[in-house]
Amino acid sequence: MNRNYAIGADVGGTSVKLGLYSEQAGWLEKWEIPTRTEERGAHILPDTAESIQTVCAQHGIEMDEVAGIGIGVPGPVLRDGTVCGCVNLGWDTVNVAEKLGKLTGRPVYVANDANIAALGEQWKGAGSAYQSVVLLTLGTGVGGGVILDGHIVTGAIGAAGEVGHMPVLSASAVRCNCGKTDCLEIAGSATGVLRCARQLLEERSTPSAMRGYRELTAKDVCDCCAAGDALASECIARAADALGKAIANIACVINPEAFLFGGGMAAAGDLLLNPIRRVFRETVFPPLRGTPIVRASLGNEAGITGGVRLVQISQDR
Repeated sequence: MNRNYAIGADVGGTSVKLGLYSEQAGWLEKWEIPTRTEERGAHILPDTAESIQTVCAQHGIEMDEVAGIGIGVPGPVLRDGTVCGCVNLGWDTVNVAEKLGKLTGRPVYVANDANIAALGEQWKGAGSAYQSVVLLTLGTGVGGGVILDGHIVTGAIGAAGEVGHMPVLSASAVRCNCGKTDCLEIAGSATGVLRCARQLLEERSTPSAMRGYRELTAKDVCDCCAAGDALASECIARAADALGKAIANIACVINPEAFLFGGGMAAAGDLLLNPIRRVFRETVFPPLRGTPIVRASLGNEAGITGGVRLVQISQDR
């Protein structure tokens, strides 16, 4: 039997994004279901399996025709498909590959969500011209995924790409969720930008358009920066400084063909990327100054796209 179909899945704290992909026709359907985290996340994999089976049946596809399922999850993943410490899903230690495989009868391949998004961008997105890329996702924290020669780099315990916890700052008064005080995401995340804005507004009497917002957001800070607001511009500059130095360090170790930036903060585009590029060029090993730094392009579909690619790669080995 020809197995010309694959499923991509991306498990988040509020929804599971899914896609049914055909080797011949591309995407047949993309959809999502709620993530039910009650009872320590016991419903997530059964709900996912049931939804996959339902959509395949609606397209007249038998599960035996599905080559496999590639799924991204928010946490470190061991090589056997075991996920460790997905707190926002209610999971402690869950062998996702084994459990979802039993529920669907198909091979399941599991990766960290940032890694699988990076794989999607390298295959079909902003990194499609390259074989080796590093993706940084800027949101509540700073996530990362490393693709070398078209394959995910996982590391010994599945923690490769945890760039948000690189020690790039002088010890600050702010403590990261991991317990340290020098992590990249303290300054380089949307949360960090917003924290910086609130701090400057409190410490200084400088006029700022940011004072006019009842509930200030990181997007508001970016908008004020674009309008020339001095305090907002300082917040973006601080974030760009941390991010530019971080990728300069990464470049010296990995030497990727390109850096990609995704997540909510990356929507600021060149407002954020240009100062990152400047800091990168000023601090990186000179032969690496020409490394492209671009915005990721797949958005919320990066994870399911990477899931399909993970199936293809895993079955080609």
